[in-house]
Amino acid sequence: QVQLVESGGGLVQPGGSLRLSCAASANIFSFNNMAWFRQAPGKQREFVATITSDGSTNYADSVKGRFTISRDNIRVVALQMNSLKPEDTAIYYCAADRMGMRSWGQGTQVTVSS
Repeated sequence: QVQLVESGGGLVQPGGSLRLSCAASANIFSFNNMAWFRQAPGKQREFVATITSDGSTNYADSVKGRFTISRDNIRVVALQMNSLKPEDTAIYYCAADRMGMRSWGQGTQVTVSS
């Protein structure tokens, strides 16, 4: 099973930006999909963005136009988050899908507050 480690979370003011990284223990091009999810306090985990092995991307409506998922290199997937809102506050998780199995990272906290 692949190991995933997220980093880059923190406290940011509304309107600010953060860049999250997900470092994988294996070549990310070997996965069908790499994705970001988030979970706010008291809420279910929700989809944020995904990138497929051929580079296609998809976003939740709530982040479209503000967030960008990309592959930095063969081991790292990034999530660039701009124009952050208080409702973006959550723990952000990286996920990797291969052969019908999903691996998760431990998450990184993002807090948007003035």
